[in-house]
Amino acid sequence: MRRTVLEMAYAGSTVHIACAFSIIELLTVLYRHHLRYPGNDPRAEGRDYLVLSKGHGVMAQYACMHELGWLEDSHIQNYFKDGTDLKGLSDSRVVGLEVTSGSLGHGFSVGVGIALGLKRKGTDQKVYAIVGDGELNEGPIWEGALVAAHHGLNNLMLMVDKNGFQAMGTTDDVLALGHLKAKFSSFGFEALEVDGHDESAIDEAIRQLWDISPTKPKALIARTVKGKGVSFMESINLWHYTRLDPQTFAAALSELGFTGASK
Repeated sequence: MRRTVLEMAYAGSTVHIACAFSIIELLTVLYRHHLRYPGNDPRAEGRDYLVLSKGHGVMAQYACMHELGWLEDSHIQNYFKDGTDLKGLSDSRVVGLEVTSGSLGHGFSVGVGIALGLKRKGTDQKVYAIVGDGELNEGPIWEGALVAAHHGLNNLMLMVDKNGFQAMGTTDDVLALGHLKAKFSSFGFEALEVDGHDESAIDEAIRQLWDISPTKPKALIARTVKGKGVSFMESINLWHYTRLDPQTFAAALSELGFTGASK
């Protein structure tokens, strides 16, 4: 998955590598164990919904979609080039992406609306919304949380990528967030914290949240490392916007155990 992200970023000479790396395990567990796509159809009427409100991490989702066979090798090799379908932010015109996001805070509100619609239809479909911790600076997140609790959206799970950074610095320096588990609990969510890179722990936490309360929306606070997997990217916020060159591309692949690109 991380190799695919690197290949995309290098092919397109684009950014947000570290932002994608911190959510790899969250997405892997969701697609492997929890998201339901009847017939492996990303537009199946009875599907669950994954809303990537943190739209700039979309390369991680593209990597999942590639593994599922929804994207071809050519999509990876031509990422961000003229004429490509794949952009640097989540775009609902791409089959498999549910929302157009990147204006932070917006995607979660859309996810709340989807969950409300599904609840009114009486289906058993679930909505998972992934947000960045820096994104929690945005008012629509908390408005959406109020709406979710008020309407008892027990089919909604918010997942916070808590890597401690946002574009211009640490979350503590830009706007301190305090104790997120306590915050979401006070908003009427059932909330848990988890190591966001431990796949078994993530899987168990998701199952536990669905089982704890039949009436509340859920919040999973995932402690992650920005740039996880490549030592010279980990917790180095320059990699929010830094592009790969031939040397850093080769070095990153080597750290992941690869000697070159997959194709």
